Amino acid sequence: MSIRCLIVDDNRSFLEAARVLLEREGLAVAGVATTSADARRQAATLHPDIVLVDISLGKESGLDLARRLVEDVDGNSVVVLISTRSADDVAHLIAASPAAGFLPKEELSANAIRRFVDDRSSGRRGT
Repeated sequence: MSIRCLIVDDNRSFLEAARVLLEREGLAVAGVATTSADARRQAATLHPDIVLVDISLGKESGLDLARRLVEDVDGNSVVVLISTRSADDVAHLIAASPAAGFLPKEELSANAIRRFVDDRSSGRRGT
């Protein structure tokens, strides 16, 4: 069974590129969202295995959304922060977040996502 993912980002070009990449690598992109409200709706409806949330969602906070999603999905989905910034640049934000970890956008791949999903089942937190 393929891993189902929801991608949340305010950049539509990134959403399309990420969808194409991940689907080509064998993941099922269940949905994409550009706003917090849409992301929460889709997460509740689609029940993805993993939700990738951009830290900077335009005028909205990806960190606030990640916190709400962790509460909403109650452990049923892995919530991972993504950004064009490096882990070192956002380390303090990652540490304060209940998200399972962080993935720089430049490292986005099906294998990286599989590791986060596998880490959930083993109880590890990833970056």
